[in-house]
Amino acid sequence: MSKLSKISIQGYKSIQNLQDFELTNLNILIGANGAGKSNFISVFKLLAQMYDQRLQVYVPVSGGADALLHYGRKKTPKIQMQFFFDIHDYFFSLMPTEDNRLIFEKEAFSDHGGDIFLDGIKLEAFNTKFSIVAQGHSESGLRESTKYPEEFRHAIKSWRIYHFHDTSDTALVKRIHQASDNLRLKFDAENLAAFLLKLKLKFPKSYQFIVKTIRLVAPFFSDFVLREGEEYIQLEWTEVGNPDTPFKAFVLSDGTLRFICLATLLLQPVEMMADTVLIDEPELGLHPYALGILADLIKRAAEHKQIIISTQSDELINHFSPNDIVVVDRVDNASTFKRLDEEKLKDWLEDYTLGDLWHQNVIGGRPAR
Repeated sequence: MSKLSKISIQGYKSIQNLQDFELTNLNILIGANGAGKSNFISVFKLLAQMYDQRLQVYVPVSGGADALLHYGRKKTPKIQMQFFFDIHDYFFSLMPTEDNRLIFEKEAFSDHGGDIFLDGIKLEAFNTKFSIVAQGHSESGLRESTKYPEEFRHAIKSWRIYHFHDTSDTALVKRIHQASDNLRLKFDAENLAAFLLKLKLKFPKSYQFIVKTIRLVAPFFSDFVLREGEEYIQLEWTEVGNPDTPFKAFVLSDGTLRFICLATLLLQPVEMMADTVLIDEPELGLHPYALGILADLIKRAAEHKQIIISTQSDELINHFSPNDIVVVDRVDNASTFKRLDEEKLKDWLEDYTLGDLWHQNVIGGRPAR
């Protein structure tokens, strides 16, 4: 596993200066709307786009360079990020162009040790020795250059941000898709049926675990109907006591369908999961009982992989330790990130839940004027 141990971010959206922020196997981000949770998650989306050499497509679609720089180029001349892995680190600096694009000022990797000086300033957050791979280029060389250590190339390639928000009648998860589209579960579960068929055929124990877990939340659910040997497939299922009549996904409630997606993601075989899995607001539409089951699935996955979650649910965080919680606040128009300390909250937690402390603004993460 290529675990991301720390991250430093300067000048990106609402994140003005995040230095040496430590990440564990389980990271639950909470905070008010606009605090910066989504901006933190989007860092990983930016990296994925860079790896696929789509930075010049992603930037204009995201509003241009000035929308990504912290309060625009007049205040922030560049975006800098560094990702710390077990042995090597990856660093890049992006600067704006006259036509509102971003290009690489520097892209580099490093071994741990030594000090970094950039523009004559010692960067305490980085504390590493650079090997600069390229400068002034428009697309990252991560995917193609053999100069980068395979450790973090593999990790960045595998990162996925999942959000199963769309369960409308037009949602792709409900539509017909190719049965061969099963390499990995897509970010919106568009290929859920094909992926479940793959698990049923190649990983039957994992498949049965998923089915049994869904039944805990939806007792009426019996099993999926996954038709083998056909070119196209659609999500179908049967009800308890009625095995001969398959239903389409359109019949499922929004919450049930989202839980099916989450259970499939978190209970797939460990070797198929990305090293770092990010999930945006997994609590949407879920009953409090289902949130308890979901919390158990998240903890189980975090035993083997790194999980980063953004949530607005006080009910969900009640199932976790304070050490798992990262509070995101907006202070002087910039995002701050603070991991809770269980020891400091010990007396409070004798009488209150974490959700209570969040509501009462004891731990922060509430709207502030």
